[in-house]
Amino acid sequence: MTIKINDAALRHARQLIKDSRFARDTRDDWSEHAPDAEEENAFIDKHGYKEYGTWHLGEDAEKTHDTKGRYSFPFGDFRRLHRCAILAIESRAAQNNYDDIAAAAKSLLDELDQD
Repeated sequence: MTIKINDAALRHARQLIKDSRFARDTRDDWSEHAPDAEEENAFIDKHGYKEYGTWHLGEDAEKTHDTKGRYSFPFGDFRRLHRCAILAIESRAAQNNYDDIAAAAKSLLDELDQD
C-alpha cells in the first residue's frame, strides 16, 4: 500500500478553510461527525469518486480509481471540513509514517487556528 498526499484534496481543504466552511470541533468528535457508509455512497452516487476523493488527504494510486479503498484520511462530512478530523489525520499519519500527510494536516491546523 502506497498512500501519498492527495494534492486535489489538500487544495480543496484549503479552499474550505478560506471559505469558512469548517467546524471547530474537538479532538474526539470525529467518530460522531464522520459520514457513515450510507452517506458516503449517496455522495458517490451524486458526485462520483473523483469528487469523493477530494475529501480525503490520502490516495493509494495502486488501487482502482472507482473504489472507496483508493482514498484515506477523510477530513469532512461533504459539506465542511472538521478540525477534529484534521487532528485525527495528523496523529494517525504520524504514527504510520505518512510524513507528507502528517505535514499537510499540521499546515491545515495552522491555517484553522490562525484566527
